[in-house]
Parts: sequence; structure tokens; C-alpha cells
Amino acid sequence: MFTRLPARLSALFVGLWLYGFSMALMVVAGLGLDPWDVFHQGVAQRTSLSFGTVIALTGAAVLLLWIPIRQRPGFGTVANVVVIAVSVDTSLALLPELDAMAARIPVMLFAVVLNALATALYIGAGLGPGPRDGLMTGLVARTGLSVRLVRTGIEVAVLATGWMLGGTVGVGTVVYALGIGPLIQLMMRLMSRGRPDPRVADAAPAMSVSAVAHEACPAR
Repeated sequence: MFTRLPARLSALFVGLWLYGFSMALMVVAGLGLDPWDVFHQGVAQRTSLSFGTVIALTGAAVLLLWIPIRQRPGFGTVANVVVIAVSVDTSLALLPELDAMAARIPVMLFAVVLNALATALYIGAGLGPGPRDGLMTGLVARTGLSVRLVRTGIEVAVLATGWMLGGTVGVGTVVYALGIGPLIQLMMRLMSRGRPDPRVADAAPAMSVSAVAHEACPAR
């Protein structure tokens, strides 16, 4: 999608920053988060750490799990850990609290769409998978299990753990789960000027961010 290095770097950093901002919007909306963020929020509520710090520490911990499955990080992997964490904390510090449901619902919906755009930018950069993406693809490669089975197992585990820790599960969680795949596919088609990547076309509707990233950029 992006061929020259300056364009790829721009897409990477803009995508990661917008990804973090979209996560902050989901938190502010308070209607439910995606599975990993339910976990991040749950840990943050049980500790004195900020949401972004928990994201960074979780990313670093997940990277340690790459060692036995022989995954290799790229520049985008390190950027993922740092940029998203900074973006989330900065955004949460600046965004106002929302009380009215009339405001929270549109913010949640906008956050999901923005997350899809950010993901398409990040995928298009092709500079290395995020820690959680790499964990999934590594487990798929080492176990021989399907992408969907591994992804579902990981996300159910982190969602359940996050919920027990107090993370927000709600309608936003469902909207994200059902909408993010088709939205990423749409964004990637638009960014490719109507020429969809055949590796994504059949995969995106039923997959999360991690799965779409794997199918769209297998080298990641």
C-alpha cells in the first residue's frame, strides 16, 4: 500500500497515534472496550499505573513471549509499544468527561471507525507487527492451529481476565468485535483506490485487528 520509506514511516506513526487516540475515545465513551483494552483498563484500575503505562508494560511482557515462538520484532513493533501508550495517556488527559448518552454513543461509534482507519495505516506501513499481533501469528505458525481459533482463544482469555479486574465490557465491545473487521477491509480498499488486496478480501469480516493484520501482511 505504501512503497517509499518516508510514506511508510508517516503511515506508521500517524496510524499508531490515531490508534491510541481512538482507544482513549472508547474509554471516555464508557460503553465498552475491545478485549485487550478491557484487560488494560482492568489492570490500570487495580494499580496506580496509567492506562498508557499498562499498555506499554503489557506490550513489553508479550514481547517476551515471542522468544519461545521465535518471532522477530521490527521497527514498527517497538514503535507500537511506545507511540500508542503515549497517545492514549495524552489523549485521556485532554479529552473531556462525557455524561450524556447522546454524546457517548456517537463518540464510541466514531472511535471504532477511527480505529479501523488507524489500523489500515499501520498495516499499510508494513514495518513490523505489534506485540499482540506477533504473539498470535507466532502461535499460529508454531501450533498449526487456525488464525481464528488462536485469536479467539487469546481474546477470550484477556477479555475474561480484564472483566474480572473491573474493565468495561458493554455494547461498545460488541460493536467493535462485529464492526472492526469489515471497517478495516473498507479502509484498506479506499486507501488502495478501490483495488482491494485479495489476501484481505475474504478474511476481514470475521477477524479482529490482529487477524486482519496477519492476513493482509503475512510478512509482518
